[in-house]
Amino acid sequence: MINSTNRKENLITPEKAASFIPVFISSGIAILLIIFFVIPQYIKSNKVNLELNELIKKKNDLENIRSQYKTINQEFKKLSNKKSKIIELISGKSNLDTLTAQFGVIGQKNNIEFVSIIPKNVKEYTDNSAAQNTEENKSIIDPFLVEGTKKYLIEFNFKTNFVNLLSFLRELEFQENIILIDNIDVKSNNEKIDSNKGSILRIKLLMTIYGKL
Repeated sequence: MINSTNRKENLITPEKAASFIPVFISSGIAILLIIFFVIPQYIKSNKVNLELNELIKKKNDLENIRSQYKTINQEFKKLSNKKSKIIELISGKSNLDTLTAQFGVIGQKNNIEFVSIIPKNVKEYTDNSAAQNTEENKSIIDPFLVEGTKKYLIEFNFKTNFVNLLSFLRELEFQENIILIDNIDVKSNNEKIDSNKGSILRIKLLMTIYGKL
């Protein structure tokens, strides 16, 4: 019994206790460092890493968006050019005033005596895409009246002979603008020019002309 007690006393000696104290202190400091420094820094590092990954993802997405924007912009330019060409094909490069003056030149060239030029109606393009599904709307849609154009309905009254009338109409076909003849009323004026050219005719011509806005 005495030997057992002596052994326990020999296990815990002042020297051994003195050597354990620094270990305990170091362990405590290490634990405190881990709790108050290492773990917060680890959490902060993970947060920064997640933010960095998010920034990298956004950068990659931004590059994709830029690439898509470039592609869309190129397609838009192509469509814009096509649109401009379509408008030019329909309405030409001349406005209505210039075209009316050109009619005067063509008329003078073909011995046309204009009595009156009367604008009847002007119609601008309107977007009716929401109402284009019905058969009734499809039947009244004008395929030549597109965005950026106007449609003019003009009545021409003039005098000329048959040969000059044909020459006048033939020259109208070569104008830049689309010109449609809706109605033509020809009456004899009971006037004679000579035996080669025939009688003077009174012409009433209703014409649709497409021009730029």
